[in-house]
Amino acid sequence: MQAITYDQQTFEKIIFTGTAINRKEYNECRFIRCDLSSSDFCNNRFVDCSFEYCNLSMVKMGGSTLNNIVFKNSKLMGIDFRECDDFLFQVSFENCILDYSSFMGKKMPKTSFAATSLKDVNFTQTKLTGAIFKEADLSGAIFNQTDLSTANFVTAFNYSIDPELNTIKKAAFSTDGLQGLLTKYNLKIV
Repeated sequence: MQAITYDQQTFEKIIFTGTAINRKEYNECRFIRCDLSSSDFCNNRFVDCSFEYCNLSMVKMGGSTLNNIVFKNSKLMGIDFRECDDFLFQVSFENCILDYSSFMGKKMPKTSFAATSLKDVNFTQTKLTGAIFKEADLSGAIFNQTDLSTANFVTAFNYSIDPELNTIKKAAFSTDGLQGLLTKYNLKIV
């Protein structure tokens, strides 16, 4: 079955809650103020698209391609990004809520998480080399066998990263954030 393709279209104030939208291709499209929560977006292809002020919480994206996708001011709680196609997977987030989502096993070099809530997000075995966590809240985020080489945590907060279980070579941290690297030692830092 041939996929339906949308090129350079804007979808504004669309409500697709709990809907199945499969086998579609979106190229250079904008989604503005759309509610797509709890929808099935499996096996879709998104290239050079942006989602602004959207609710994508609990969206299923198994087999979908996310290539150069920008999420701004959007809610993406509970999404399992590890089910997305690995080929050309590239996303960025600005002022978003990604709580309870998973990027387990994804390759995401230089990904930007700006002013984003990442509470209880699973980054196990994720490659985040050169990633930028600018003003990101990482409360309860899981880093296990994660490659954080050259990542920037200077303005990130509430993280707990075990340097013995993760690669942090040349990663940048602020002096105030060093406590997040020593959590497992149960030290009192004053």
